[in-house]
Amino acid sequence: MTASHVSLCGDPTRLLPPPDHLLSPVTGWTRAHWEAIADRLLDGLLPYATPGLAQYRLPGPASHSGPWSDGLEGFARSFLLAAFRIAGSGGQVAPALIERYAAGLAAGTDRHHPEHWPPITDRAQPMVEAASVAIALHESRPWLWDHLDDTVRHQVADWLGGFVGADVNDSNWRLFQVITEEFLASVGAPHDRGEIDAGLARLDDWYRGGGWYTDGDGRKFDYYNAWALHLYPVLWERIAGPRADAGTVTRQRERLRQFLSAHQHFFGSDGAPVHQGRSLTYRFATTAPLWAGALADATPLPPGRTRRLASGTLRHFAERGAPDERGLLTLGWYGPFRPVTQRYSGPASPYWASKAFLGLLLPADHPVWTATEEPGPVDLTDTTLALPAPGWLLHSTAADGIVRLVNHGSDRLPPPPARDEDSPHYAKLAYSTATAPDTPTGPDNHIALLAPDGTPSPRGRIRPMGADGRRAASRQDAGIETVSVVHGPWEVRVHRVDAPPGTPVREGGWAVADDTAPPLAQTGPGRALARRGDGLTSAIVGLYGWGDAAGTVVRTLDANACGRHSATPVLEGAGPLLVTLVALGVHAPATGVSVSVDDDATVEIRFPDGTRERVPRVTPRPASPPGPAPEGRS
Repeated sequence: MTASHVSLCGDPTRLLPPPDHLLSPVTGWTRAHWEAIADRLLDGLLPYATPGLAQYRLPGPASHSGPWSDGLEGFARSFLLAAFRIAGSGGQVAPALIERYAAGLAAGTDRHHPEHWPPITDRAQPMVEAASVAIALHESRPWLWDHLDDTVRHQVADWLGGFVGADVNDSNWRLFQVITEEFLASVGAPHDRGEIDAGLARLDDWYRGGGWYTDGDGRKFDYYNAWALHLYPVLWERIAGPRADAGTVTRQRERLRQFLSAHQHFFGSDGAPVHQGRSLTYRFATTAPLWAGALADATPLPPGRTRRLASGTLRHFAERGAPDERGLLTLGWYGPFRPVTQRYSGPASPYWASKAFLGLLLPADHPVWTATEEPGPVDLTDTTLALPAPGWLLHSTAADGIVRLVNHGSDRLPPPPARDEDSPHYAKLAYSTATAPDTPTGPDNHIALLAPDGTPSPRGRIRPMGADGRRAASRQDAGIETVSVVHGPWEVRVHRVDAPPGTPVREGGWAVADDTAPPLAQTGPGRALARRGDGLTSAIVGLYGWGDAAGTVVRTLDANACGRHSATPVLEGAGPLLVTLVALGVHAPATGVSVSVDDDATVEIRFPDGTRERVPRVTPRPASPPGPAPEGRS
């Protein structure tokens, strides 16, 4: 579908601006497209506003914080979008937009108003929303805050001041406190400079190198690096101005540059981000650090590439029903899909996607808006990138534009002695831009020992053993050590299984999904594949140790964010050494890859182009567990 045929939310009366293929030869999208979608999102919320405009009560089940908090969430997260739109236009928006949020601020912070907001208390959801309110107030200051009467300004500062001295989840939430109290400092309201400094210092504790933070103690690597841990320091710096410590700013900018060097590789040629981690319903918020890098002069990317990646992602979702025909972002990925949500997700939670519109703060004559679009990395060449800090290995193919992430390091489990529990968005061996895991559980991208009743062992806590070059490795407590070697669309997994002889082992390839028809299945001895109607194919082949294992295809319905019908190719066998080929792509033949095993159990892998990799028998080297910390949420 080309941009010229796409209408906002499926409404033919609300067409997007025409594409500009001279300025944007890859996506056709320009600043005008961003403004049009921002306006549609803001307009779509109006029918769900409370009379005083202090809350937005969107349809759908409440989060565990309840509808009162959810209504505040609708205001705060959409206020972020409104502020970017107002400031980005120099205030040249419909006056009603500014008036609407001014009225909501007055009502929401008036303790005697029937629509007043819940107070900020220890570890409560309003802490999250307070940061969005503070950012929005700062960025829209000349058009909104400066025109509020003194009574309302005092009410707002008093409500935000609930953060001072409060107990905060030891995670990305520390930055909500930093942002909120820095805004209070900027308007001369009571705040605690020690809490601001401590929050920024805690961020340093979680830094693991290469631009990567873990979100609190443990191995919690995901898109919170993108839309929180790197983003909020940039926004804090904008609020703090001359109060910001120069050394802190320099350090954070350099880390953001490093992160963006890797983050640019997380987007497929169709704009889809790699489907991994929690809070995926924030969708195109994955693009926020791209704009933040440009905003803070902390990006290694050419301006035309920044816009290509960001516009590609916004267009990807807009073409697939997000926002929907009402102009709403639903709890899901494309359409509604509850399994990508968490207990804290309420009907307005997806509006953290407002962070994607940060680029509107850059003036229309900034190079990110005026430079000719440049291709993204996946558009140009096949790439393999090892990311040692999170224990990940990326491999992408230009022929089909797919990015694949091999996971040997992120499980989002708190440090021991917390209970090990698999999440489909962290425990899989691999994720991609073209697929999603079956949820709540499935055999896809998982190897397990099978109990006598057929129950598969969980992956549990991932014990990383390094990521370098074309390979990454880890060990799981079930007694399986895995080395992944990637090349083009292929991943070869070398599994060394420590289990009683004859213990059955099951391994799955990628789950491919389609909304319209079940994927085609083909099976045979030691192999299986599933193929979608557009040619996307997932295959699994037993290269060594699987013997005559029969390949099967496991089908599910309504368990996958990418489509109603999903199918996963699966092998079952047994043995102390198992070598498996998994392939995903439109041009990914499951043939031509071979292995040989030496007497010392060293595995040599040969790819069709002659590339060879040797995987010796390795000794597990589990990472030392970090200290315990309470779990946070956003």
